Amino acid sequence: MLSILVTGGAGFIGSNFIRYFLDSNENIHLVNLDLLTYAGDLANLQDIDESFSYTFIQGDICDRELVTSLFEKYNFKGVIHFAAESHVDNSIANPDTFIRTNVFGTFTLLDVAKNHWMNGPNQIKKGHEDSRFLHVSTDEVYGSLGEEGLFTEETAYAPNSPYSASKASSDFMVRSYYHTYGLNVVTTNCSNNYGPRQHDEKLIPTIIRKAISGENIPIYGDGKNVRDWLYVLDHCKGIENVFSQGRSGETYNIGGGNERNNLYIANTICEILDEKAPKERSYKEQISFVKDRPGHDFRYAIDASKLESNLGWRAQENFESGIIKTIEWYLKKYQ
Repeated sequence: MLSILVTGGAGFIGSNFIRYFLDSNENIHLVNLDLLTYAGDLANLQDIDESFSYTFIQGDICDRELVTSLFEKYNFKGVIHFAAESHVDNSIANPDTFIRTNVFGTFTLLDVAKNHWMNGPNQIKKGHEDSRFLHVSTDEVYGSLGEEGLFTEETAYAPNSPYSASKASSDFMVRSYYHTYGLNVVTTNCSNNYGPRQHDEKLIPTIIRKAISGENIPIYGDGKNVRDWLYVLDHCKGIENVFSQGRSGETYNIGGGNERNNLYIANTICEILDEKAPKERSYKEQISFVKDRPGHDFRYAIDASKLESNLGWRAQENFESGIIKTIEWYLKKYQ
């Protein structure tokens, strides 16, 4: 059975991907390496723990000895690299953690994969002709957009937070291993994800949680910051598409084509909650505005036409359909 290493698979996107990928690939064994920091939760995967095609290992992607031993034991034919520190506010307070995990961790994985799959630059070992490293990144590496325009794969990098700077650095490291060594790599840069199993601190879970607990719903600044929202299952399908069909050395942007500002997000969630979990007053009355965070990018929006035209991917959910599924999942969790 072919084995693939998934890093950070106990987190939000990783756990959704593992569930989706195992359902659609019966003859692949996934090994999930996750340190289980604050963002990782084994409850996200508790119902597949006993699957013969899934193995969980708690460990650090920066631990070269561990990563090397896993490659030797399982002879991985692929790496799908989710593991990253990803919360912008946390990166402002503790940037060193982001540099270590996102930059040095990615380097460690790349270097071990290169040594396991290759005899030297552009010299692929027999049996690893199709072995591939997929790096999951973010649209935040491109910086901030004005009121018009879209991020494409050709957009110049302009990261504005320690988080996005660390992800930009990791993207460049992946690129270098392709151009220097000929390592078979692909990179995906996604827009804001939402859906089941997202960490409580993120915007949409926070709005839902604060709303039903009767607390103020905090919105940064004037709430007009815009993001392109991507339902997590659509993202998972895009990742599998790039992993199986993408061209080596290429980057593919994955976006939902659903630009919404933060205040619209809060109002929409409150309106749905007013229907699904009504109380005496509208949840909208709990919305409050708080001081904006430093360096808060105004707008992100992805042009996913390369992925759509070259690999045939399409987002299946618009925001209004995906948010209903998301709210229903969190209502079960929080109530």
